[in-house]
Amino acid sequence: MGTRIVGIDIGGATVRAAEVHDPAKPGAAVHRYEEIELPEGAVRDGDVREPNTVADALRRLWASAGFKSKDVVLGVGNHKVIVRDLTVAKMPLDRIRESLPFQVQDLLPVPVADALLDFYPVAEEQGDSGPMVRGLLIAAVKESVEAKVSAARLAGLNPVGVDLVPFALSRVLLPRAGASGSVALIDVGETTTIVVVARDGVPSFVRIIPAGGQDVTRALADRLDLAEEEAERLKRMVGLVATPKAPEGLSTLAYETVLEIVFSVTSELLSGLRNTLAYYAANHGDQVESILLTGGAGRLPGFPDALAELTRVPVREGNPLEGITLARALQEREPSGGWGAMTVAVGLASGGAA
Repeated sequence: MGTRIVGIDIGGATVRAAEVHDPAKPGAAVHRYEEIELPEGAVRDGDVREPNTVADALRRLWASAGFKSKDVVLGVGNHKVIVRDLTVAKMPLDRIRESLPFQVQDLLPVPVADALLDFYPVAEEQGDSGPMVRGLLIAAVKESVEAKVSAARLAGLNPVGVDLVPFALSRVLLPRAGASGSVALIDVGETTTIVVVARDGVPSFVRIIPAGGQDVTRALADRLDLAEEEAERLKRMVGLVATPKAPEGLSTLAYETVLEIVFSVTSELLSGLRNTLAYYAANHGDQVESILLTGGAGRLPGFPDALAELTRVPVREGNPLEGITLARALQEREPSGGWGAMTVAVGLASGGAA
């Protein structure tokens, strides 16, 4: 029997889990997938606030999906995770990791003792004092990670790894995006937008932006005194597409008001993405050649065109099923959030134990 790993994606409103067989092999063979809603407040901005509530949801998820393994990999990727460029003297990876607490305090907004540190090597290069390793420093607030691990253990699960959500997305989406050149994977979620730039298939730059589609929904709800469900509906109806005539069911004034709010809030995120890609180009001496756009908020009408116009980089939509093999039973049951909803959980499981 092959290895079975379950990736767990704990979102603000939903927990998603995917069971992948033989994660060390190329491609992901997904045999089981399930998602379950969380009570409001159990998770906020990516942080588990109520471990017992999340643990109860995980127990129900296992009972419903019939996962055959309790070995799980958890994902981290909110505003409490920092990813920075770092170049260090060449040495074995375990020694680089041991040296991080003594090298990176000035790069962190929290004390080293309160962070979990890791290093992802990207390339070797020759420095003035000898061989160097260029890579990514990953720092996560310890308390945030431990809360997720605690919830999994309370549910009777065995956490065998914690992985960065941007790496999980890259693992699934980037292999088919083109093996050469620089590709930016941009995933626009509810509260977080992730940018990964891969050069010749290797992630070399990561940014996690604390903004997403929920910002637009909340702005509409607050300014127009609407329930969030209605605000979300109007956001999806209007998007960033200006038309001569208001959509059916909306007055011209209401349409123009909604359009102005959506444009105002979304323009901040779009500007941030343009600036992020400009920063990458200036600091890496490399221009992004194409953008792979994913995430539920990235499907807002007009968003891909606006991103392409502002960045002057071609934008195409990522296919969450490319490179994934689904069990026959899963092929007939698309998740409520679409196939893209499972991408993070599949990517986490595909990395195996870390």
